[in-house]
Amino acid sequence: MPDGLVVASDIAEQALAEGRRRVPAGKLQFAAADAERLTFRDAAFDRVLCGLGLMFFPAVPRALAEMRRVLKPGGLAVFSVWGEEARAPLVSCALQCIRRILPPPKVERLSPFRFGEPALLRQTLEAAGFAGVELHVHVLSCAFDTSQAYWQAFRDLAGGAAAGLSRLPEAMLVRLGEEVAQELAPCRQGEGYVAQSEVLIARARRV
Repeated sequence: MPDGLVVASDIAEQALAEGRRRVPAGKLQFAAADAERLTFRDAAFDRVLCGLGLMFFPAVPRALAEMRRVLKPGGLAVFSVWGEEARAPLVSCALQCIRRILPPPKVERLSPFRFGEPALLRQTLEAAGFAGVELHVHVLSCAFDTSQAYWQAFRDLAGGAAAGLSRLPEAMLVRLGEEVAQELAPCRQGEGYVAQSEVLIARARRV
């Protein structure tokens, strides 16, 4: 779409900085924005995409209302969320180890699997005013040479949890890494590991 405008938004400035680093200048516009209070005008976009983010919004109905507001009537919205925990080892392996070894956080974190049940995802989107909801299951396959490579990738991408992990003593991080190696064993393939995880993809339209 040569004459179109594509805007990438995130509440985290570091995520936007990484996006700017990866994308050639002029291909995208970047905007810091809270999904629950988007700064865009009504009916500004033909498409709205939310990749692996919906489950982390504290007020999901408000965020969906905002996405619907900035979408043109008839416009397409696409969401991706992790499937059920047992079907998403890419995330669950590390999380299960963290739960076993570390004390629970003072403030409970939102589960990355909270929309892993397709019926709940459909119900949530329809309640927000989206119509024609279509759900598809995609299997995301990620390969790692070693369990340490998996553990490092999780720490690099863990968002708020990564900040807490970075403050742990080195001995505790080593212990977690050892636990992760055992937890990841079912994903062993040949000399490495392949974590195949279900992602639910939902398409819907604003009416």
